[in-house]
Amino acid sequence: ATENFIMAMVKAGGDRQECHEQIRVMSQQAGDKVKMEGEDNDLIQRIRSSDYFAPIHAELDKLMDASTFVGRAPQQVDEFLTAEVYPVLKEYEGKLEGSVSLAV
Repeated sequence: ATENFIMAMVKAGGDRQECHEQIRVMSQQAGDKVKMEGEDNDLIQRIRSSDYFAPIHAELDKLMDASTFVGRAPQQVDEFLTAEVYPVLKEYEGKLEGSVSLAV
């Protein structure tokens, strides 16, 4: 998600290197909270609270939308199921009825 933040900041007029440095520093701070204090990773909250990232605060939720990170995976899964799995399952339709018991 941070790469999306950088791209959005650059689009809003920010400097890519400075943006990267801001995220690097905040990432290290958030990592220290996790590693040294056993706290949750608060990187996103740090970015939300940062004046530097104010130009994209309203976009953060959209920039973190998980669907933007999976590419064609959902369609590829559907295509695989349709082409490979469902035909095999169809071959065994009605042949797997009944019950099985196992005694140990």
